[in-house]
Amino acid sequence: MRLVVTQNITLDGVIEAITDWFSPQGDGDDTADITAVLRAQMRAQDGLLLGRRTFEDLRSYWPQQTDGTTGITAHLNGVEKYVVSTSMRDPEWEHSHVLDADPVSAVGSLKAQAGGELGVTGSITLCHTLISAGLVDEYRLFVYPVVVGRGRRLFPDGADLGALELVESTPFTSGVVLLSYRPVAA
Repeated sequence: MRLVVTQNITLDGVIEAITDWFSPQGDGDDTADITAVLRAQMRAQDGLLLGRRTFEDLRSYWPQQTDGTTGITAHLNGVEKYVVSTSMRDPEWEHSHVLDADPVSAVGSLKAQAGGELGVTGSITLCHTLISAGLVDEYRLFVYPVVVGRGRRLFPDGADLGALELVESTPFTSGVVLLSYRPVAA
C-alpha cells in the first residue's frame, strides 16, 4: 500500500485546529467540488491510519451519524482503521485494529501489503514520526487561505525531506487549494 498523508493546512503551515480556521462545512461556502475530490480519495483508500487522539475524536462522532450525504460517514464506518496506541486495547469501532508495536515497523508492515492507499489525517504526532522515518509516499494538502500564526505544523522541526514533486494542484470555489506532492527519489 502507498502511505498518503492528507491534511487541512493554513498558508503558514499549521494543521492544528486551535482556532476556528478550519470548518469541514466551509462556513456556508459551496464545497461540492471539495466533496467530489474527497469521495475519489476515499474510493482509493484501503485503510485509514490514525493516532489515538484523532481516532477517539472520529469514533466519538462518526458512528452516530445517520444522515450523511457526502459519503464520509459510510467510508469511515466501513474502511479498515488502524489506530496507533500503546494504551488502547479495544478500539470499540467496527473494522478497527490497534497497532501497539513500534509505529514505524507496524506501518512498514502495512505498506508491504497489497492494496491501494493507506491514508493518514490529523494525528500530528504520528505524522511527525512517519515523516521522520521517510515512510510517506504522498502529501495531499488542502490549503486554507488563512494565516493563524501559531499551532503545530505538519513538518517537524529539523525535517529534511529533500525535494518534493508537485503532482496535482486543484483550486476550489471556496478559495481552498489542494496541493499534492511526492518525494523525489534521490
